[in-house]
Parts: sequence; structure tokens; C-alpha cells
Amino acid sequence: MIGEMSLQQLVREFSAELTAVKTADCKPFTRVCTDSRQLAAGDFFVALRGPNFDGHQFLPQAEKAGAVAALVDSLVTDCALPQLQVDDTILGLGEIARINRSRFNRPVIAITGSSGKTSVRTMVDGILRCEGEVLTTAGNLNNHIGVPLTLLKLNGSERYAVIEMGASGIGEIAYLCSLAIPDVVLVNNVMAAHLEGFGSLEGVAEAKGEIYQGVKDSGCCVVNLDDQFAAKWLRELHDRKRLTFALQNQQADCYAENIMMQGRGQHFDLMLAGRRLPVRLQVSGTHNVRNAMAAACCAYAVGASDASIVSGLESFTPVAGRMKYLPGPCGSTIIDDAYNANPGSVRAAIDVLAATPGATILVLGDMGELGEEGYLLHAEIGVYASDKNIQAVFTQGPLAQAVSDNFSGPAKHFDDQQQLIEHLLAVITESDCTVLIKGSRSARMDRVVSALTCEEKS
Repeated sequence: MIGEMSLQQLVREFSAELTAVKTADCKPFTRVCTDSRQLAAGDFFVALRGPNFDGHQFLPQAEKAGAVAALVDSLVTDCALPQLQVDDTILGLGEIARINRSRFNRPVIAITGSSGKTSVRTMVDGILRCEGEVLTTAGNLNNHIGVPLTLLKLNGSERYAVIEMGASGIGEIAYLCSLAIPDVVLVNNVMAAHLEGFGSLEGVAEAKGEIYQGVKDSGCCVVNLDDQFAAKWLRELHDRKRLTFALQNQQADCYAENIMMQGRGQHFDLMLAGRRLPVRLQVSGTHNVRNAMAAACCAYAVGASDASIVSGLESFTPVAGRMKYLPGPCGSTIIDDAYNANPGSVRAAIDVLAATPGATILVLGDMGELGEEGYLLHAEIGVYASDKNIQAVFTQGPLAQAVSDNFSGPAKHFDDQQQLIEHLLAVITESDCTVLIKGSRSARMDRVVSALTCEEKS
């Protein structure tokens, strides 16, 4: 639901004509929809095109549902629904989102990074909800379609907006920033992810770093001093306002002291702008301490109180597929980290597994989009798991075989996922066993998680 918008305004913005009706006769609308199945009377329909669909085919359904008009890139002549024609409806959707964002005069926080951006976004959301209403990216709507759809939910009642931004190529973050016009921006980290699209780690840094050029002139840039590209970004920021964080670098504006594991969580002192804030996280891993500091900086930059920062961080719980603890077969524990994977996030997850008492098993699917370095990066994970004394490794997928091949302990590779599941059900027989399951989304390791956790429920 957006603030009220008129077709007359869109006609002016796009320098286009509206077919079948005079703009003066058109009613204003408060919702933009791209899915004809979800259309309601009074909506404005945007006909998107994709590899396997064409929204223009559904204009008759949009008319029947009571849409006020449609944005199209080619006129549909056998439909009486008023149509506003533009060159590209995806860019048109973005422009409507930019218009709606420009009417919102509260802080917008934009977050990107190779890993952890969803966790940080969720932490920031938790903090700011202690202060007021927040609009936050839902699910994985972080691309050139998802970000506009999120911005189109701004209706003026929110006190803050938290926007996650993903990218698979150069220029994408810059475009998303041109729509979101952020007040606070963060690159959580740069890791070997989506290398096929970026070409190199330096390419990843260039693409993610576009967010620092897209912030408002009066905005604040949050920088991870532990990242290898921090010095580059700080140089490029010149005199822009910035906040820095690091795990234990006391030169940063925000850092941690007295980190202590406590069961499946941890507690530490969050040092922020010279103040000590004791925090108890419900999640494990030093990477989550960094995530918490990143979130604290973003929230602090828009005026969140110390109490809100602590309360928001302490209420954070992992979402499905991201270091979520689940009951497994025979009383074992499954760590569901199957949402996605890159070498850096796999290492961070292995660190958590290695600190767990009892038997430890790593189950890994392919890490996708690593380009020519794919085999080497998988092989290095096998060595890393060996160095961390993980007790057994099981893999599935052509690239993941390099992990089991380079693991020094008991390991087995499977070409078939069902065979992997059956093997795991056979070998997980002790209650003190912890099994970490991880892989890129394309590896569908979530099916392994479901099979093991459903077996326990049955």
C-alpha cells in the first residue's frame, strides 16, 4: 500500500499517453501489483516480462479484477483496460518506486554484502521496532524487482525503512540506490561469492562499494574495518560521515570485548561510541558478533537508543536456513544453514560447528557461481574442515566432491541426494551428534534438512 498516486502524475513522469481513457477521468490508486492473481479492484498493474512469463498476457484478467490501468511496453489491443506505454516495464516499476520513495522523509537504511546481509537486516529491524514502525525487505526481495516492490509499500506511517540489496553484476547496487535514496549504507563484507558475475574478488568489492556512492550527501556510511577492502572505501569516502566497526579493533567506533560462548548463544560487551553495552545474543559464532555490531552502527546512525540496540539484538533469532538449530534423528542436533553458501560463510559455519561438544558432521552441497576457481575454493574447505577437527564430512554435487576429497578424516561423496539422506539416517545414531548442513540455494540442501528433521517428527 503506497501513498495515493495519480495516473496523471505517471503520465507526466513518463512523458507518455494513456490509452482508452482521459487521465482526468482516472481514479487515483494506492497499490501497485505485478501479479495478476493478487490484483484487487483499484490496483495499478505493471506487466513485467521474464524468461518464462509475460505479464502482458494477463491484462484481460487485470481488467476483470478491476485494475485502474496497466503499465506496458507494448499495447494490448484487444483489452479495454487503460494502458500507459513505456520502453521497459521493469525500469518503469523502478521509477514508480523512486517516486514513492521521494515522498518518504524518514531514514532509509540500505544493506549489502557477500554474506550476513539478511541477518544484519533482521537485527536492524528488531532494533528499530523498539523505536517505531519499520518497513523491511521481506524474504529475498533484494534485486531490481524486489527492491522496487518493497519501496512501493511505503505509505508514510513508517518511521524507518530497512532495504536489503543484492547484486550479481556491476551497476546493480548503483541502480537500486538511485531508487532507494538511502540515508545510511553498509557493505557487511566482501567474500568470494557470485564470482561468475563479478569476475574477481575486486569486482565484488567494486559492485558492493557502489552503495557508498549512492548514499545521500548528508548520509552515513558504515564500514567494516575487518574487511580487506575497508581502506579502499575509507579513502573513497573523502569527507563523508562514517561509522566503523570491527570485531576487536579498538580504533573502530564499534567493537566487541569479553566475547564468551554460552550454550547456543554468546554474550559480549558491545563498545559503541565510547559506551559499554552488555549484549546476550541467542545465536553463536563470531560472525554474528560482527553482524550485531554492523546492525548497531546502522541503528545508531539513525538515532536508536542504547536500550533499543540491546533489546533488538537480544531478541534476534535465526531465520530458516541460517544457522537454525533443529532436532534431528536419535536426539541429534541439525544446524540448518542451507539457505546459501560461499567460502567465507562456510568457514564461519564450520567455526561454529567446531566449537560444539560431541561428534561433529559437515554435510555440504555445491557452492555455486564461483567461476574458474570453483574446484580450488571447494578443496580449501576440505582442508579447513580438517584443520578444525570436524569428525566427518559428507558431500553431494560435482563441485562439493573436492571438499570430501581433501578432507583428512572419514568422508564420503554422493552423486544422488536421496542416497546422502539415507546414509545420514544410518550414521546419525547418537544424541551428542551435531550435523551442519549447508550449500548454495541451487544445491537444494534444504531438502536434506527437511528429510532429517521430518524423520525425527514421524
